[in-house]
Amino acid sequence: MDFAAKYGPWAVIAGGSNGTGRSFARQIAARGVACILIAKDGPLEETAEEIRRESDIEVITAEIDLSHEDAAARIFAVVGAREVGLFVNNAGADWFGERFLEVPVEEWLALSRVNVDTMLRCAHRFGADMRRRRRGGIVIVNSGACYGGSKYLAIYCGAKAFQLNFAEALWSEMRPYGVDVVTIVLGRTDTPGYHHRRALRGVTVDGTGLASPDDVAAQALARLPHGPVTNWGLEDEDRGFHALSASQRRDKVLFLETVVMEDSGYRPETDLG
Repeated sequence: MDFAAKYGPWAVIAGGSNGTGRSFARQIAARGVACILIAKDGPLEETAEEIRRESDIEVITAEIDLSHEDAAARIFAVVGAREVGLFVNNAGADWFGERFLEVPVEEWLALSRVNVDTMLRCAHRFGADMRRRRRGGIVIVNSGACYGGSKYLAIYCGAKAFQLNFAEALWSEMRPYGVDVVTIVLGRTDTPGYHHRRALRGVTVDGTGLASPDDVAAQALARLPHGPVTNWGLEDEDRGFHALSASQRRDKVLFLETVVMEDSGYRPETDLG
C-alpha cells in the first residue's frame, strides 16, 4: 500500500506536540504525508521543526484547547481547503483522577469535550470528505479504561468506552468506501503527560514496563488498514486481560452489522453513492 496515496496529502494530529502525538507525526511525515499538529500546549513548534528537518515535509501548528466548545471550528479554520486524508485523535486524558461528585460538572463536561465532542466533530467533518473520495483513515488513541468502569475515573472510562464503540461502528460504516478506522487501546505509556499526572500525586515512575510512544504509533499505523481495534502489545487473536480479542470484536461488529441491516431494512451502502 502506498501510504501517502491512501492517507495523504495531509494528516491532522490532535494532541500532536509530544508523547505519542509526536511519534505519530514523525512516522506519518516519514511516509510522505504533510502534518497539521494541534495541541493546547507543549513543544508544538519544536516538534514541527524536528519533523521538517527529518522528512523535509510541510508541517503546520496550531495551539487550540480541545476542551473548548469552539475547538473543532478552530481546527477546521486552520485546515482550510487542505485535503485531509488522515485524522489522528491522540488527545484525551483525565486530569482530575477524582470522584465524580468531587469535581464541578462543568469541569467534567470540559473533559468530555476533549475525549468525545471535539473528536466526534472532527471525525464527522473529515470522515465525510474521506467517504466522498473513497480513501482515508481515522485513528483514535484509546485507553484500557474503555473496557470497564473504575473508581476515580468515571467520566474517563465512559468517554473511552464511547471511543471504543464509536470506532467499531464507524469502521463498519466506512469500510465499504475504502476508509479505514482503528482505535488503539493503550496501557501505561511513557509520555510526559503520564509522568506529569503521577508527579502531581507524588508518585515517581522510572519508565520500566511502560510502552514506547514510537512503538505505539507504529502498531496503530500498521493495524489501521485492518481495524477496528488493536490492543497495545497484543496480536489480533490475543485476549490478554480484555473480555474479547481484537479479532473477536471485529467478528462481533460484522455480525451485528448484518443483523441490524436485516432487522431495520436499511438500504445497501451503495445507495449512498
